[in-house]
Amino acid sequence: MSAPTEELTGEPTGRDPLVEVRGLTARAGDRLLLDGVDLRLAAGRVTALVGPSGSGKTTTALALLGEYEPGVRLSGEITVAGVPVLGPGGVTDRAAEVRGGTLAYMPQHPGSALNPARRTGAVLTELARLHRPEPGRTPAESAAAALAGAQLPYDRGVLRRFPHQFSGGQRQRVALAQVLACGPRVLVLDEPGTGLDAVTRLDLTRELTALAGQGLALLLLSHDHGLVRALADRAVRLEAGRVAAEGSPAEVLPRTALPAPRPRPQSAPPVAAAEGLEVSGLHAWLRPGGRGRVLHDIGLRLAPGGCLAIAGRSGSGKTTLARCLAGLHERHNGQVHLDGVKLDVLRRRGTAQIRRLQYVWQEAKGSFDPRRPVLDQVARTAVRLRALSPAAARAEAAALLDELGVPEETARRGPGGLSGGELQRAAFARAALARPRVLICDEVTSALDPVAAARLLAVADRLRSEGTALLWISHELGLVRQLAEHLVILDAGRVAEAGECAALLAAPRSAAGRELVEAALSGQEPAEEPGPEAATVPGPGPRPLEQGSGRGPAQGSRQGSKQGSGKAVPR
Repeated sequence: MSAPTEELTGEPTGRDPLVEVRGLTARAGDRLLLDGVDLRLAAGRVTALVGPSGSGKTTTALALLGEYEPGVRLSGEITVAGVPVLGPGGVTDRAAEVRGGTLAYMPQHPGSALNPARRTGAVLTELARLHRPEPGRTPAESAAAALAGAQLPYDRGVLRRFPHQFSGGQRQRVALAQVLACGPRVLVLDEPGTGLDAVTRLDLTRELTALAGQGLALLLLSHDHGLVRALADRAVRLEAGRVAAEGSPAEVLPRTALPAPRPRPQSAPPVAAAEGLEVSGLHAWLRPGGRGRVLHDIGLRLAPGGCLAIAGRSGSGKTTLARCLAGLHERHNGQVHLDGVKLDVLRRRGTAQIRRLQYVWQEAKGSFDPRRPVLDQVARTAVRLRALSPAAARAEAAALLDELGVPEETARRGPGGLSGGELQRAAFARAALARPRVLICDEVTSALDPVAAARLLAVADRLRSEGTALLWISHELGLVRQLAEHLVILDAGRVAEAGECAALLAAPRSAAGRELVEAALSGQEPAEEPGPEAATVPGPGPRPLEQGSGRGPAQGSRQGSKQGSGKAVPR
């Protein structure tokens, strides 16, 4: 792992301050987003910025570049490698000097950092040529080192692809490769583990540790406390835009009480054999003529009120499967039926079919119109698909968003005024407002803190009790074990194994399943008993994986529920 890292940076290991932030304040109208934040990043050190959704983490990260969302005003002082970025007069004229070659930023939503019209290889070599000219080294060699650092191969299959041809986790790694190609001295990573499977996350942890060892200063923004504990030397916790605590990760991160047993959802009504979602013989490909196969002979069944989880390495076909079921990926064949009626591609579905199957996709920010209030966009689902009046739809949307922890005042803003976690919950609310028969959720908790995730899962429980079935795509195997009755593990577009969730995770039979479970256990935080200062998380929360001989889940978990289940059928 260290060879590509040594090529990525020649900075000596040291503790010199590369970034200093003093009294950083950010305002948007009458709202105070940041209030006197101080921060110091040193060479060779990893600093984690943690805190709940909306606490100001991304606003702080953007300020280091002298950037901000429309309507935001910055004040305070920021210096990066001796260059003043923010001063008494606001963002300085020299701020552009640090972008790319000195300080590089990977955003939380990788789709916003990738040019949809350009191939990956061309972008990487151009970035290396612009920001990192080195005698005796070609831009292509710099691009190869950047891809290796991001856990991607340097081959035609990667270099010739456009962003939409990668999975969500692969796009995350392509975005990381882009910032590494710039050869920065400071690396700011906003939720770098989003969309990554447990194996890739472990590899990424090792690579980032090696980068810090070679002299880079790293700022890690993350809700993943396991990743923070594994990587960070120091942590700073923001709450409502203020520094609430700083110190070692052990001192700053809250001890989370073990989650209380979850009440079982009320059983869904008995269903006829033809009801629910059934998929058989599904094949999918990327290029015309059936070239670039990504799914091979997939079959599954999901009954009303059930929950079927899909897991697998990044690029194994999970999102492509979701897009096929939603009718968005048209290059596929096979049978997809909902309640006995065949589902065609999206552009041929009527209003009733669109309402009955909804999809919450992985990159929430890209699914919102940046010019319109989020509340209006959520409410529009009920207007278009359920024929509610605009006033009734807005009231219902506001109530659901509030239940998810997004106040109406926040939801009235445009997407740029919400955090990544708030947008993720708004995307979930928009789909749930259709009252679908099947709700496909692709990594819908990846940007959420434990309390926000608990709120979303409580709403998911309620939807299931009303008969909505969940197809749950996630890399968080602890959460999958708690939520789903049945699990499908995909590997290279094929069903590696499928079965009852708890039993499969306790004793996986396939190599792909064993690899995922072993990596998840390796990166798992040690369980802690709640103490007097424990941060109690209301309702559901991710449960650690348990090693054993296939015993069932603890009392109160959903696997014992009698409601409809999701079953996978390998073909």
